[in-house]
Amino acid sequence: MANHKSALKRIRRNEAVRLRNRYQHKTTRNAIRKLRAETNKKKAESLLPEVVSMIDKLAKRNIIHANKASNLKGKLAKQVASL
Repeated sequence: MANHKSALKRIRRNEAVRLRNRYQHKTTRNAIRKLRAETNKKKAESLLPEVVSMIDKLAKRNIIHANKASNLKGKLAKQVASL
């Protein structure tokens, strides 16, 4: 167990950040799943910018790797274009 006040605070802070990251990642994954399931091109095209924005935010905060974000965005754009 940590002995210093700052180390105890760091433990609390890390847990709060971990939970926030987990929530944002799960929310984005659900949005991606929803977009992939969409069959209406108009709806898919309106959802795409929102999902891309969510993916970019995850990459910016290092929740996912930048290359993974790029791959996801490309695959989603390709899938929406093929509808």
